[in-house]
Amino acid sequence: MEAGVPFTPIIKNSVLALAVVGLVACETVQTTQGGAVGVDRKQSMLVSSQEMEAQSSKEYAQVLAEAKGKGLLNRSAAQTQRVKAIANRLIPQTGVFRPDALKWNWEVNVLSSDETNAWCMPGGKIAVYTGLIDKLKITDDELAAVMGHEIAHALREHARERASQQMGANMAISLGAALLGLGDVGQQGGQYLYMGFMGLPNSRANETEADRIGVELAARGGYDPKAAVTLWKKMSALGGEEPMKFMSTHPSSADRIADLTVYAQRVEPLYQQTQQTRKR
Repeated sequence: MEAGVPFTPIIKNSVLALAVVGLVACETVQTTQGGAVGVDRKQSMLVSSQEMEAQSSKEYAQVLAEAKGKGLLNRSAAQTQRVKAIANRLIPQTGVFRPDALKWNWEVNVLSSDETNAWCMPGGKIAVYTGLIDKLKITDDELAAVMGHEIAHALREHARERASQQMGANMAISLGAALLGLGDVGQQGGQYLYMGFMGLPNSRANETEADRIGVELAARGGYDPKAAVTLWKKMSALGGEEPMKFMSTHPSSADRIADLTVYAQRVEPLYQQTQQTRKR
């Protein structure tokens, strides 16, 4: 809006109507059961799970097609078999947190890349990068911690939650900027405030939830949950200087290791029980 142009009732009513529609469309959901780690936070969603899963399936297919075209998809049969074997022990444990996940169309693939990375899209679309395996000289227990963490993001629908939060923030920022006549500069400032006070803290909270659920999935799958601690010590040694905590999307390595140490101990009995069952 140009300076000096009044904020007319028509425009004001339109912006208010948009905000009301957004609030009505918002739903509070319990994506997962708490499990032994007690992750039971309720989440507010503006984006539908069907929309997120459809978009994720499309993006996953594109990633696989590009990797296949470059000869980077499941290049090593041994690595692919190893990753899928771990997934086959973790996926059945997802029912503890949400029974419907057992019916997802799970996919597991290995991409040849120097990136130290892995991810799981909504609906159970998993990718593990060879850089993660090779650079960290990763053990099966540590790989289970990584994959459990990424699966936990999908179970908790963190991608859907982030999209919903951003959508809600955009509506609120647009409404505030329009009512106050601040224009584009006001909206940009609102985005900075949102990221500093809500976006980044929420992202760090999501990572902590995924860490905790991940160690439980690993323990229930028969993998040593303490490996999550050794994993993040390796990751910390591999990485460079960390950004200041309040500017980061992830918890600091020290905070993460401390929290994982506590929760690995909490799920240790599940691991021991699984080990006894596997020996029979």
